[in-house]
Amino acid sequence: MTPSTYNKLTVFYIVYPDCIFSCVCSARTPHLLSFIIDFRYLCLMIQQLEIRLHAFKRGVHLVTRLIDENLHELPDKGLINIFIKHTSAGLTINENADPSVRHDLDKYFDKIAPENESYYRHTMEGADDIPAHIKSMLSGSSVTIPITNGRLNMGTWQGVYLCEFRNYGGERKLLITIYG
Repeated sequence: MTPSTYNKLTVFYIVYPDCIFSCVCSARTPHLLSFIIDFRYLCLMIQQLEIRLHAFKRGVHLVTRLIDENLHELPDKGLINIFIKHTSAGLTINENADPSVRHDLDKYFDKIAPENESYYRHTMEGADDIPAHIKSMLSGSSVTIPITNGRLNMGTWQGVYLCEFRNYGGERKLLITIYG
């Protein structure tokens, strides 16, 4: 246990393999130290795996099942973070029931980041190059989903989507981190 003092507060760090606890105590709250020590066995387990998605054509593709098939046993409770390791594709969670949602999202992305704009400079890889980077910034590079009872806890109509913004994007890698 390592104490550090800052402005009459004492911060205790308790280090165990794979976890660190900290507690801020003042002279008026010494009981917090015993409170934090009681929780020393609640270490967070972290697992990581990388999966590869086959090449998808340009568009918005439901990949929840592909991700779920690659997950081994999930913890009873926790979080899962799914991160795409590319700058011209994105991940998002949206409605999975009506395929017209995918069509409309794809058309909207094309409208807000069109190809062949005269002011674009980053076009070495083709007309879809910089628009793909812009779209990936808007859609995001990761999603986080709660885990409950060993399963992904999403709404009835929610699914994870790969947003492929390149005409020939190729295989995509997802880094999955499970906290539980």
